[in-house]
Amino acid sequence: MSTAADDLALGFAERTPETTRSRLLTWQDPVPSAAAGAEMAGIDYMRAFADGELPPPPIAVTMRARPLEIAEGRVVFEGEPGEEHYNPIGVVHGGWVSTLLDSALGCAVHTTLPAGVMYTTLTLETKFVRPISRETGVVRCEADVLHRGRRQATAEARAVDSGGKLLAHGTATCIIFGG
Repeated sequence: MSTAADDLALGFAERTPETTRSRLLTWQDPVPSAAAGAEMAGIDYMRAFADGELPPPPIAVTMRARPLEIAEGRVVFEGEPGEEHYNPIGVVHGGWVSTLLDSALGCAVHTTLPAGVMYTTLTLETKFVRPISRETGVVRCEADVLHRGRRQATAEARAVDSGGKLLAHGTATCIIFGG
């Protein structure tokens, strides 16, 4: 018996089609975009995504998220949670907003990097303030770099609903390497 979640969902779809939903995801191979990005300054790479010159990364498609504003040391993302992001207790899983925060935090750091220099998240701390559901609508996430050193950078971000109510906030430390 298979235990993969999608196999289980397909089994339930056959038994209960009236409660079944589906979502088709389309994405592009991320490797060519990553290779192009290695040749670009971080801010130019982020702007290429925001302007549609490069395809969105697969995680952005899954999250229904996109960058809205790009500046050195700052990015603004928006994402729209759906019921496909729900956990077993009937609200959006905390991992959804944590991923939105992590994406914005990392991308804010990325805007400060020259071509050929990379980063990855070293630590991520998320504080949840309010539950998120599909009724929350679009979530706006603003991230700013607090410190950019030679080997590490720190950033902070806030996720708010359309009325400006704080949903979650977080900080990250990114390790910088390469170049």
